[in-house]
Amino acid sequence: MAKTKTAYVCNDCGADFVRWLGQCPECKAWNTITEVRLGSVKSSGAERRGYAGATRAKVQTLNEVDLEELPRFSSSFTEFDRVLGGGIVPGSAILIGGSPGAGKSTLLLQTMCRLADQMKVLYITGEESLQQVALRAQRLSLPTNKLRMLAETSVETICDLADQEQPRVMVIDSIQVMHLADIQSAPGSVSQVRECAAYLTRYAKQKGVAIIMVGHVTKDGSLAGPKVLEHCIDCSILLEGDADSRFRTLRGHKNRFGPANELGVFAMTGQGLKEVTNPSAIFLQRGEQHGSGSVVMVIWEGTRPLLVELQALVDVSQLANPRRVAVGMETTRLAMLLAVLHRHGGLHMSDQDVFVNVVGGVRVMETGADLALLLAIVSSFRETELPRDLIVFGEVGLSGEIRPVPNGQARLHEAAKHGFTKAIVPVANKPKDKIKGMEVIGVKSLQEALEAT
Repeated sequence: MAKTKTAYVCNDCGADFVRWLGQCPECKAWNTITEVRLGSVKSSGAERRGYAGATRAKVQTLNEVDLEELPRFSSSFTEFDRVLGGGIVPGSAILIGGSPGAGKSTLLLQTMCRLADQMKVLYITGEESLQQVALRAQRLSLPTNKLRMLAETSVETICDLADQEQPRVMVIDSIQVMHLADIQSAPGSVSQVRECAAYLTRYAKQKGVAIIMVGHVTKDGSLAGPKVLEHCIDCSILLEGDADSRFRTLRGHKNRFGPANELGVFAMTGQGLKEVTNPSAIFLQRGEQHGSGSVVMVIWEGTRPLLVELQALVDVSQLANPRRVAVGMETTRLAMLLAVLHRHGGLHMSDQDVFVNVVGGVRVMETGADLALLLAIVSSFRETELPRDLIVFGEVGLSGEIRPVPNGQARLHEAAKHGFTKAIVPVANKPKDKIKGMEVIGVKSLQEALEAT
């Protein structure tokens, strides 16, 4: 009888240990280490391969590697192709995550129904019945006569049926409900998710099938499961969006075939997800009444500029510790910039509540929004309106200096196309040639930026 191999794995970070511990030494979480069975040593020996799916080891020099580029094909969504780096690569493993109700299954169902007219595709559902998927497709008025469906959770059975169907694209919805017979733990456990993802990734590389896996997320918005799940796949994508917002953002976090941190924008409608080709125009739908604390900034998302409105509200605090609330930005960076504003701008806000909001549900990850954030706070504090045709971007240092940001020229040209006539930018980002219809003011310090407004 083969000996069963066991390990102790942390459910939060995926670290494994030789014995049980009350606290995980890696992530410092308590009572998260559980015992998992990894199957027998006999069955997990000779058949184990790497994630790249190589079936025969061969040593060769780097110049002997075949550089023939795999032909990409479109997913039928321009915004989806943008995040993937230009389209779907045959043999790639793609992981798409998102909170419940974000629209992961809807997006993939729309994509597969469109692709079914051009190539053979296979949609595997493990969480929903075939009737539920068919009802959703009928509600969205999608063509359903060519999409091949399968309701199954066994990875071995799925791969055997895929060998018969020979699809070019295969969707696994979701990876958390899949299981392997050799792994004795329950579906959704660390060992099952890890081994199922590795099995499917090897199958994709060996057969040249593009596999899209749906993954769940934890309460903090990160992908659930072991960290090796994100290491073995080729592309990791998150579909973000609040339940009360009609917009969804598809953000790439890892991409071996294109740029990472690319952003695609969709709108949730009664007919499913519709792509937004000009997101700046959507996020700039400002009201007729223009008050203090509002300014438009230009952020850089992936390979394109994006114009977003930033709002700030400063009010007298009734608490001993004034509140610092930021929606769409980092709260720690807000506290740091308020300290810079006090030291180098001469504005004391230790008795004021400060609230910051990025309109449209966009999450700003870069430092180019620092200057716009401070000017919006000063505008609300002084109750003075900023010009509606003003655009602002720039990074603020701890000594009060305004640092340049990448792609300054492209940001200014994008703002000029949307009718903005005045810009406050770092002096290093000020263009040598004048931009038609726009006055560009270059500033070196925070004090100069405050005087310019």
